[in-house]
Amino acid sequence: MKILVLAIGKTDEQWVQEALLIYSKRLQHYLPFEFEVISDLKNTKNLSEAQQKEKEKALILKKINPTDKVVMLDEKGKEYRSVEFAKHLQQHMNSGVKRLVFIIGVPYGFSPELYTKAQGKLALSKMTFSHQIIRPFFVEQLYRAMTIIKNKPYHHE
Repeated sequence: MKILVLAIGKTDEQWVQEALLIYSKRLQHYLPFEFEVISDLKNTKNLSEAQQKEKEKALILKKINPTDKVVMLDEKGKEYRSVEFAKHLQQHMNSGVKRLVFIIGVPYGFSPELYTKAQGKLALSKMTFSHQIIRPFFVEQLYRAMTIIKNKPYHHE
């Protein structure tokens, strides 16, 4: 199984980029992994919230294949403890999913069509995090899940 994480907009914070790179490299030891940044929308000052969602939806849909399993990172999603998330990820791996795509939320949330396209929603916390911080935070959780699955000593109970 391959994992793709999609996020809209680059980050200018060097430390966020470095943390993302560290955990992306570690994760690739366990399975094919890609983190893809979709360019920010241009000239959004004249766009309504709904128009921005539609434009972001179009950009995201270009990156998704019909056979992909899509999971939205969303504050209304299901929350897991790390061990539970590892079991959930293992179920996807066992089910024969070829590519699992996680989409990091955008400031106004997703368009209704994207929500219906997704097969799941995942919340990382009841707290709110910036769209920049969540990137390395989530990739670290993917890495942690893989170490749990492989019985490596990274995670301690």
